[in-house]
Amino acid sequence: MLDKLMSVEARYDELLALLGDATVQADQPRYRAHAKALSEIELVVEKFRDYKAVVSEITQAEEIAASDDAEMQALAREELPGLKTRAEALIAEIKILLIPKDPNDAKNVVLEIRAGTGGDEAALFGAELFRMYGRYAERQGWRVEILSSNENGVGGLKEVIATIEGKMVYSRLKYESGVHRVQRVPATEASGRIHTSTATVAVLPEAEEVDVQIDAKDLRIDTFCSSGPGGQSVNTTYSAVRITHIPSGLVVSQQDEKSQIKNRAKAMKVLRARLYEMEMRKQQDAIAKDRKSQVGTGERSEKIRTYNFPQSRITDHRINFTTHRLLDVLDGNVAELIDEAVTFYTAERLKDATVVAG
Repeated sequence: MLDKLMSVEARYDELLALLGDATVQADQPRYRAHAKALSEIELVVEKFRDYKAVVSEITQAEEIAASDDAEMQALAREELPGLKTRAEALIAEIKILLIPKDPNDAKNVVLEIRAGTGGDEAALFGAELFRMYGRYAERQGWRVEILSSNENGVGGLKEVIATIEGKMVYSRLKYESGVHRVQRVPATEASGRIHTSTATVAVLPEAEEVDVQIDAKDLRIDTFCSSGPGGQSVNTTYSAVRITHIPSGLVVSQQDEKSQIKNRAKAMKVLRARLYEMEMRKQQDAIAKDRKSQVGTGERSEKIRTYNFPQSRITDHRINFTTHRLLDVLDGNVAELIDEAVTFYTAERLKDATVVAG
């Protein structure tokens, strides 16, 4: 790891020199690229230099502790434990900083929630999950926009697709993807029997046009009359849009807007996000076959959490974490569950990074 840190430090000095070069300063794209690269490693270099300074102090203290000066020996021996603790803390910080950054962490997301097994009860649970994420987003200062929704008539959601925009949204929500299971007595259950229902959550990093190149000839675009709520224009204008991406077979429909242009733009946003996730999944499959430490990579069949109402319990099965604040969490106070998942998977990535560095 020290060899890697020395090479990072050398690169930092090289970039610093380049930014001071008049030729580079005159080439703005090149200057910005170097400045970005510098900022990405600046903190690592700063901590590494702090570490080297502490190691130097430890060496000096050990030399003094071995000297013939009894008074100085005592002072050095008193100072050594604190210096060694500081060095260990710096190494721990550096290891975390060396974990490869997820390039999608700063992206907005497309959130998709679909009712699974359980009929109306599954749709009601899907609506509760959407409300939970919506309230959490509101507290984070994020913006939520519903792209499309399909209600079941009793307050549930068969499907809802929305964008969430804000600071580091994907970094916080990326581990929410998977199957969420609810166990409770439905309001329509006369015998008081507990039912188990599911809803599927997908958190997709929002892809820009530069992230995913879509060839127009690969798209089949159909228009049709809207159905459901929408006023007088329903069933009178061909404002609804269905886009089929022929190579992948992905189909996206959008009909919430009265404008065909707006529906098409929203459908393309969802299609782009899904294609981007498919490409990410291919890359991840190529990099690692072992999925035990991977979450949110399209493995939708994996049950990630159980929401048990009789026991007021939520259990995250991936990280073996349980809380008994079920109603509080469903009211949007989901930060603890998110923090626990982020901490767990950061630790897993740290293990991998330590192995590579070693």
